[in-house]
Amino acid sequence: MISKTKRWTTLLVLLIAASVTAQVKLPPLFSSNMVLQQGIEIPVWGWASLGEKVTVTLDKTSASVKTGKDGKWQVKLPVMNYGGPFTLTVKGKNQFVFENVMIGEVWVCSGQSNMEFALMNANNAEAEIAASNHPNIRLFTVKRRISQTPQDNLEEGEWVECSPVTSPRFSAVAYFFGRSVAEKLNVPVGLINTSWGGTVAETWTSDEMISQNADFEKQMAQLKKIDLNDYVKSIEKEVKERVGEFSTVDLGMQGDKPVWANPDLNDSGWKTMPLPGYIEQNGLEGVDGIIWFRKEFEIKPGEVAKPATLYLAKINDSDQTFINGTLIGSTNQMADKPRVYTVPAGVLKPGENIITVQVEDVGGVCGIYGDTSTLHLQIDKRNIPLSGSWKYKIGMVKFNFSLSPNSYPTLLYNGMINPLVPYGIRGAIWYQGEGNASRAKQYQRGFPDLITDWRNHWNQGDFPFLFVQLANFMKVDSLPSESDWAELREAQSKTLALPNTGMAVTTDVGDALDIHPKDKLTVGTRLALAAFKVAYKQELIYTGPVYKSMSTKANTVTLTFEHVGTGLKAKDKYGYLKGFTVAGEDHKFYYAKAIIKGNNSIEVSCPKVQQPVAVRYGWANNPDDANLYNSADLPASSFRTDQWKGITE
Repeated sequence: MISKTKRWTTLLVLLIAASVTAQVKLPPLFSSNMVLQQGIEIPVWGWASLGEKVTVTLDKTSASVKTGKDGKWQVKLPVMNYGGPFTLTVKGKNQFVFENVMIGEVWVCSGQSNMEFALMNANNAEAEIAASNHPNIRLFTVKRRISQTPQDNLEEGEWVECSPVTSPRFSAVAYFFGRSVAEKLNVPVGLINTSWGGTVAETWTSDEMISQNADFEKQMAQLKKIDLNDYVKSIEKEVKERVGEFSTVDLGMQGDKPVWANPDLNDSGWKTMPLPGYIEQNGLEGVDGIIWFRKEFEIKPGEVAKPATLYLAKINDSDQTFINGTLIGSTNQMADKPRVYTVPAGVLKPGENIITVQVEDVGGVCGIYGDTSTLHLQIDKRNIPLSGSWKYKIGMVKFNFSLSPNSYPTLLYNGMINPLVPYGIRGAIWYQGEGNASRAKQYQRGFPDLITDWRNHWNQGDFPFLFVQLANFMKVDSLPSESDWAELREAQSKTLALPNTGMAVTTDVGDALDIHPKDKLTVGTRLALAAFKVAYKQELIYTGPVYKSMSTKANTVTLTFEHVGTGLKAKDKYGYLKGFTVAGEDHKFYYAKAIIKGNNSIEVSCPKVQQPVAVRYGWANNPDDANLYNSADLPASSFRTDQWKGITE
């Protein structure tokens, strides 16, 4: 029999538990110092006990609602004009009072490391921080978070006034953007920084959108099978189910002897995959370790003694490469380096020969990748194509996995974007693309999908979405060349076809040696110019010259441009235009002479190309010589007039 004391204790515990569950709760997005969006109905939401009445009061307006069966509630306050400070009160069985609330312009600021890049690391940081006392600019930083499923709340966070105390660790690009908007419009500005360095676009995209993209079908199927709370064991189990049992030591080696490079090896049981390409695109998602590849090729008797060079595209990450069992070259952890190996005399033989490549992957994507034209054996002047079907076998699998935002699509959308919806916003600014550069052609679909996805979830129509084009980076090429970064910039430019988008060109403020250029003031200012045009409908020059059309006469190409202001100009003390290349039908580009004609045209020519068919401008990882601007001193984006197949297609 339960004693009276125990019964009272139990009843007290139940009453306390009931009172706790009855408490009104709100997301951390609602706090003192917040900015609420002007010009739209203002959504306020949270949680409470079933059927509990919640009343929200802002200034002189109120709205009430009862919680639904899921314990959630939401009200929409009437449209308000700029102003404040106000008090926001949320009252149920308990009460929240938020002070110093402003009505202004709210922008979501997202992307990878160049958006995350803190003000304290930017150019002139000490002076900028000292001058950052802007009480009408409010800052909110979203805590990093990975999630397998969409979350409806953030773990923590609060709005703070911008000051020398709060600004140093905040996004520099977001700060400079917000400062420009606040100063020009003289209104309160709220900046929500939700960014994570090194991330790819698909991790910021929801399951609803990604599920429509066949490129990520396998990754999403895998994500649904595993448990991120026990990631390593879960991924081991899933990989074993998919590829079978595997070894944790390289079966292709016996001691230091590469037995799988033996030309007489019976490889009839090996599987096949097309190369160039990534193993993750061919059923080996989640497999890190060592993969062996083999391919046969034929040599004519008269070619055996001729000089031969093997071109193996690029290999992620390391390789040892053999022909007929002889090691002809190796490269350690240089994923972006083209593999070019000289074949020693005496290695080739008449008839059938065998190439064997041991590829070691330390994480991320793996494979022999690149353009098909870079995968061949050159003997004298003849190229023997090596693209196509290769045999492969897993030598070993390493399970040194740590879960990252890029492990699967949707992880950061679920954890860092979905909890923000449906907070009222004016729009979004975005700085990302470096992580997708090797898949630039895919980005032509993926980036517009991301924008559409966010707009669908916020349900605020086609809100402004402004983004930064990749800056110049890496070693300057001595000759015209293909470029995955140029192709990514092209994908970003194509995204301007979506309504209410704008782009800040930054190929003149990058750093060849640092993927994180420190001039964030220029970046934020150019984003703000796009905002004034796209979001606030002001008449101004907000972008650099944009290529419009071309015509050809004899050996000269004439290009026309729009968004020139009062005219095109070259930023060069001698007035010379640079960065242009021209090609004929052979697709071979040469540096060209370019001359401004009138206020919106440029004539391009090169003595080496008598019948030009294509022109490119700034087409390089680091187009540091590109110097075409308009009268507002805004740079032209890189572009090409051709539609020839790129290296990331």
